[in-house]
Amino acid sequence: MPKILTVSELTRDIKEVLENVFGACWVEGEISNFTSHVSGHLYFSLKDEAATVSCVMFRSEAARLKFQPKDGTKVLVAGRVSVYERRGQYQIYVQTIEPRGQGALQLAFEQLKKKLAAEGLFDERRKKPLPFLPERIGIVTSPTGAVIRDMLHVLSRRFPGFSAVLNPVRVQGEGAAAEIAAAVADFNALGNVDVIIVARGGGSLEDLWAFNEEVVARAIAASRIPVISAVGHETDYTISDFVADRRAPTPSAAAEIVMPAKSELVDRIQNNLRHLRQALADVVPQYAQRVDDLSEELVRALTNRLNAEAQRADTLVRDLPRALENRLRTEEVRLKGLLQELDALSPLAVLRRGYSLTTRSDTGAVVRRSGDVKPGERLTTRLAEGTLTSEVLEVRD
Repeated sequence: MPKILTVSELTRDIKEVLENVFGACWVEGEISNFTSHVSGHLYFSLKDEAATVSCVMFRSEAARLKFQPKDGTKVLVAGRVSVYERRGQYQIYVQTIEPRGQGALQLAFEQLKKKLAAEGLFDERRKKPLPFLPERIGIVTSPTGAVIRDMLHVLSRRFPGFSAVLNPVRVQGEGAAAEIAAAVADFNALGNVDVIIVARGGGSLEDLWAFNEEVVARAIAASRIPVISAVGHETDYTISDFVADRRAPTPSAAAEIVMPAKSELVDRIQNNLRHLRQALADVVPQYAQRVDDLSEELVRALTNRLNAEAQRADTLVRDLPRALENRLRTEEVRLKGLLQELDALSPLAVLRRGYSLTTRSDTGAVVRRSGDVKPGERLTTRLAEGTLTSEVLEVRD
């Protein structure tokens, strides 16, 4: 009777066979159905024209990838073949992925470059101008090696007495990118420098890779202080070169860019002084003549104005008596009219028409009715001319 296996037993047997036969292997194919899980694990299929195999890459291995896998990328994967027992499905447990046609680093470089360019981090309009004569220069590089020595030598030759602050970092290897980004952020937090140089000597793409990391690019982009990227040789380009406010082909060239030569400045100042003296010598006589011409014009204008004002004063003096006489005559006529109006309203005018005004002699009260007085009282009567005093003999209503 044949041996009867459970599903689990069959699956384990197949798994053992696959692992013993294949073990570690390299497989070439095209990525499809790529998924990056929140856990950090990567799930995808690897296919060619005739077949498809499932793949999984756990977070620990995925964290070491320099580029971002995606559908359609032709790759070479290294891993071990085994069975996912729960589904009874064989798959490759991937440990390494290499893109076909170009290296992983070069692909990662192109992917990050495209991503940051789409965000506008390479836009010339966001780049800051460098200070003409910085008081203090911040340098982010290794404290050992030829780079820092060469830069300090160039700076001291171009402008003796310069001031620089070195923030020492590793420039390659694990953790170098985080140190470089932190150094740029430190200078911005302290605000104690006018310009920052991020520098490293030449090397392979792997050696320069810290300056192609996204964390460095974003630190440079976020810097309020202008940043010069001076990484590698003239033919080397890194992501930091594209993000920085200025790229220098070499670290020594960065020192020449950031600090003008003192002797050249002195020569330029002296030349400008000579040109200024010559310009003044040429222009002063012209302006002196111009001042003389303006003075003559001003004197003529003032003379004409004074003559006109004098003539106007003479005219006013000549016309003043006649004007005063006319004004007095006008006011006299107006005054007579007012007097006539007052006279018409005066009580005396009423008396001149034959009326009289009678008052009590003792109190001066006006007598309007016969009942206001009694026989024997004395009255005073005002006439148009003079007054009369009388005694009441009889009162009649």
